Amino acid sequence: MMKMKWMVALGSVVLLSVSACSKKSEGGSTAGSAAPATAAGGASPADAKKYFTEKCVVCHGDKGEGNGPGAAALNPKPRNFSDATWQGSVDDAHIKKVILGGGSAVGKSPIMPANPDLKGKDAMLDELVKYVRAMKK
Repeated sequence: MMKMKWMVALGSVVLLSVSACSKKSEGGSTAGSAAPATAAGGASPADAKKYFTEKCVVCHGDKGEGNGPGAAALNPKPRNFSDATWQGSVDDAHIKKVILGGGSAVGKSPIMPANPDLKGKDAMLDELVKYVRAMKK
């Protein structure tokens, strides 16, 4: 029974991750208009918020409290980014490593998927770390 619950949870996360990964960015620049910051290799706080909303909210929740709609089926539960004790226990490099490599990259749950699309996008990783850090209570 426990194995079946785990399989259902894993299947849900994989499905949600695939769904989030398959979303394409819409819009582009036209002559005379400013290109998105990410097009030039930069990133803005708005870009980080959008990325978090599309890929992370399902499990971590809108406020990063680990209570997103997909969290109910997960064991272990997703990280609560608002936890000041956790925030103080990790450096920015650790957070980046988890974002890029997923939970298994740091010996945590392999259910947390990797985000290889962010490899080499240092500005976006920096903004995502700032976004996660801002959730501290």
